[in-house]
Amino acid sequence: MEAVSTPSNEFKLTVKQEKAQDMLISDAVHCAVGGGSRSGKTFLLCRQVFIRAILEPNSRHAMFRFRFNSIWASVVLDTMPKMLRLCFPYFNATMDQMLNKKHGYMTLPNGSEIWFAGLDDKDRTEKILGMEFATIYFNECSQIPWASVILAKTRLAQLTHNIKLKAFYDFNPPSKKHWTYLQFVDKVNPDDRRPEPDQFEFGYYMINPIDNQDNIGSGYIKLLEGLPERARNRFLHGRFSDDSEGALWSEETLAQNRRVGHELEPKIPDFQRVIIAIDPSGCSGPEDLRSDEVGIMVGALGADGHGYLIEDLSGRYKPEEWARIAASAFERHSADCIVAEKNFGGDMVRAVIHAENPDLPYKEVNASRGKIVRAEPISMLYDQNKIHHIGHFPELEDQLMGMLVSGYVGLKSPDRADSLVWLFTELFPKMTKKEDKYYIPPKINTSQRTQNRRRM
Repeated sequence: MEAVSTPSNEFKLTVKQEKAQDMLISDAVHCAVGGGSRSGKTFLLCRQVFIRAILEPNSRHAMFRFRFNSIWASVVLDTMPKMLRLCFPYFNATMDQMLNKKHGYMTLPNGSEIWFAGLDDKDRTEKILGMEFATIYFNECSQIPWASVILAKTRLAQLTHNIKLKAFYDFNPPSKKHWTYLQFVDKVNPDDRRPEPDQFEFGYYMINPIDNQDNIGSGYIKLLEGLPERARNRFLHGRFSDDSEGALWSEETLAQNRRVGHELEPKIPDFQRVIIAIDPSGCSGPEDLRSDEVGIMVGALGADGHGYLIEDLSGRYKPEEWARIAASAFERHSADCIVAEKNFGGDMVRAVIHAENPDLPYKEVNASRGKIVRAEPISMLYDQNKIHHIGHFPELEDQLMGMLVSGYVGLKSPDRADSLVWLFTELFPKMTKKEDKYYIPPKINTSQRTQNRRRM
């Protein structure tokens, strides 16, 4: 059992958080905290990483999330400063004094470092994974691919004297087929499903928002109680879900259709048509975390008649920012057309896109049917193994798995999923029941497009 300090008499963990901490300081090497939304998981684990950095001078620790922008906004700018203020009010250095914003790490007065990284940033991740760490913390694991976890865990190797090497994990429980369930509940290896030889090395504790209700808004629990059953089970009760018979996408289907590199078989064919689909939002910018995102998907129809998802460029952007992102993607992929929904911001999208570049081919599509009805024929293409993801898109795929025949069960708008549906509806027009007046794009030099794709 590893030591733990009590930094401040003014701060007190909840009863469930104290039990979770007991698991975190146990002899288990891999310690996961799962549960519902706003239960204090990230706060608790940031606190524990910081305590470990204090206990072991000159040690190094890493916090990973799938996207760097996400960990910077949610952990570096929000949770860590809040945790330091509440738990370490008399600490002799502030977050601003310790933080190196240029390189993305903080240095404690005792020489210990805490690094922040996104596993989607290849160059930065390679740099960080060239180091060794005493602690590795995976934040929001439902969005992190298992292959990325395996790679990062190889760097849990720093020689320490006062603390034991630890890997921390947190997540809102996804499907029971997800690696988090296999690793921490079934305690089997996610690769081959064989039991882990030393199951005591894997600790798991669940905390939920009701266990943290003194630290959250009074109406939040009631909001979660009003969600559909699947979302309520995940975000309020912290339960892993069975793959529902009503789900339009499953984790297994997405995995079977994935293509993870041009060097692997089957080869990705030449693209006959490339489309950029935009699902607009009313958000004011990246700092407005309450708003929905702008869904921006880049996809193609291959010479084999299959669809390919190339990029997910979604995020919280100002109009001029997402217009610039879409225009850049159009040029980078030698795209044929940009599409967006007319019923929700179509005229605005046209104006913003053409303000960035008046020569970009643009087409409006009409939402005469509901989201789920539009999504069903696209999900059928996935079932027929005709649409493939080139790489991992965890945030999009989480939204896709939340789309049931009875409706969408996520907390916010499925902006990324909507954009994907528009994308492949445009690339597979015969799958739709309604007639659309399709824009006939100019011919694109196929050899130039192939060269651009090879540079991706």
